[in-house]
Amino acid sequence: MIRLNLFLLALAIVCALSVVTSQHRARKAYGELQKEQEVARQLDVEWGQLQLEESTWAMHSRIESEATQRLGMQMPGATRTQVVGPDGTAVGRIATKADLKE
Repeated sequence: MIRLNLFLLALAIVCALSVVTSQHRARKAYGELQKEQEVARQLDVEWGQLQLEESTWAMHSRIESEATQRLGMQMPGATRTQVVGPDGTAVGRIATKADLKE
Protein backbone atom coordinates (compact mmCIF):
# COMPACT_ATOMS: atom_id res chain seq x y z
CA MET A 1 0.00 0.00 0.00
CA ILE A 2 2.89 2.37 0.76
CA ARG A 3 4.31 1.73 -2.71
CA LEU A 4 0.99 2.59 -4.29
CA ASN A 5 0.75 5.80 -2.23
CA LEU A 6 4.32 6.80 -3.18
CA PHE A 7 3.60 6.04 -6.84
CA LEU A 8 0.41 8.11 -6.75
CA LEU A 9 2.27 10.94 -4.97
CA ALA A 10 5.02 10.89 -7.61
CA LEU A 11 2.37 10.83 -10.35
CA ALA A 12 0.59 13.82 -8.78
CA ILE A 13 3.89 15.75 -8.56
CA VAL A 14 4.68 14.98 -12.22
CA CYS A 15 1.19 16.09 -13.25
CA ALA A 16 1.49 19.30 -11.22
CA LEU A 17 4.88 20.09 -12.79
CA SER A 18 3.51 19.44 -16.27
CA VAL A 19 0.58 21.80 -15.59
CA VAL A 20 2.96 24.51 -14.39
CA THR A 21 5.20 23.98 -17.43
CA SER A 22 2.30 24.12 -19.88
CA GLN A 23 0.91 27.29 -18.26
CA HIS A 24 4.33 28.92 -18.46
CA ARG A 25 4.60 28.03 -22.15
CA ALA A 26 1.08 29.33 -22.81
CA ARG A 27 1.83 32.67 -21.10
CA LYS A 28 5.08 32.99 -22.98
CA ALA A 29 3.35 32.26 -26.29
CA TYR A 30 0.62 34.80 -25.47
CA GLY A 31 3.27 37.46 -24.82
CA GLU A 32 4.87 36.71 -28.18
CA LEU A 33 1.44 36.88 -29.83
CA GLN A 34 0.86 40.34 -28.35
CA LYS A 35 4.22 41.55 -29.66
CA GLU A 36 3.51 40.20 -33.15
CA GLN A 37 0.05 41.80 -33.18
CA GLU A 38 1.64 45.15 -32.30
CA VAL A 39 4.11 44.71 -35.16
CA ALA A 40 1.19 43.89 -37.48
CA ARG A 41 -0.63 47.07 -36.38
CA GLN A 42 2.48 49.14 -37.05
CA LEU A 43 2.86 47.56 -40.49
CA ASP A 44 -0.80 48.33 -41.27
CA VAL A 45 -0.24 51.98 -40.34
CA GLU A 46 2.89 52.11 -42.50
CA TRP A 47 1.01 50.47 -45.40
CA GLY A 48 -1.72 53.10 -45.17
CA GLN A 49 0.87 55.87 -45.18
CA LEU A 50 2.59 54.36 -48.21
CA GLN A 51 -0.71 54.11 -50.10
CA LEU A 52 -1.43 57.76 -49.31
CA GLU A 53 2.05 58.75 -50.48
CA GLU A 54 1.64 56.73 -53.67
CA SER A 55 -1.69 58.38 -54.47
CA THR A 56 -0.10 61.79 -53.87
CA TRP A 57 2.81 61.02 -56.19
CA ALA A 58 0.43 59.70 -58.87
CA MET A 59 -1.90 62.73 -59.01
CA HIS A 60 -2.33 63.92 -62.60
CA SER A 61 -1.69 67.55 -61.72
CA ARG A 62 1.59 66.65 -60.00
CA ILE A 63 2.72 64.50 -62.92
CA GLU A 64 1.85 67.26 -65.37
CA SER A 65 3.72 69.90 -63.38
CA GLU A 66 6.78 67.64 -63.00
CA ALA A 67 6.76 66.90 -66.73
CA THR A 68 6.54 70.60 -67.53
CA GLN A 69 9.04 71.91 -64.99
CA ARG A 70 11.67 69.19 -64.62
CA LEU A 71 11.52 67.52 -68.02
CA GLY A 72 10.58 70.51 -70.16
CA MET A 73 7.69 68.65 -71.79
CA GLN A 74 4.76 70.47 -73.42
CA MET A 75 1.31 69.57 -74.64
CA PRO A 76 1.41 68.83 -78.38
CA GLY A 77 -0.20 71.29 -80.74
CA ALA A 78 -3.65 70.69 -82.20
CA THR A 79 -2.18 69.69 -85.55
CA ARG A 80 -0.08 66.96 -83.90
CA THR A 81 -2.87 65.30 -81.87
CA GLN A 82 -4.77 62.38 -83.38
CA VAL A 83 -7.00 59.59 -82.14
CA VAL A 84 -5.80 56.16 -83.20
CA GLY A 85 -8.25 53.28 -83.49
CA PRO A 86 -7.63 49.70 -82.38
CA ASP A 87 -6.43 48.72 -85.85
CA GLY A 88 -3.82 51.50 -85.84
CA THR A 89 -5.49 53.88 -88.29
CA ALA A 90 -6.15 57.52 -87.46
CA VAL A 91 -9.78 58.03 -86.49
CA GLY A 92 -9.88 61.75 -85.90
CA ARG A 93 -8.45 64.66 -84.03
CA ILE A 94 -8.86 65.55 -80.34
CA ALA A 95 -10.24 68.98 -79.51
CA THR A 96 -7.74 70.91 -77.42
CA LYS A 97 -8.09 74.00 -75.24
CA ALA A 98 -6.82 76.10 -78.16
CA ASP A 99 -9.61 74.71 -80.40
CA LEU A 100 -12.22 75.63 -77.81
CA LYS A 101 -10.96 79.23 -77.63
CA GLU A 102 -11.24 79.69 -81.40
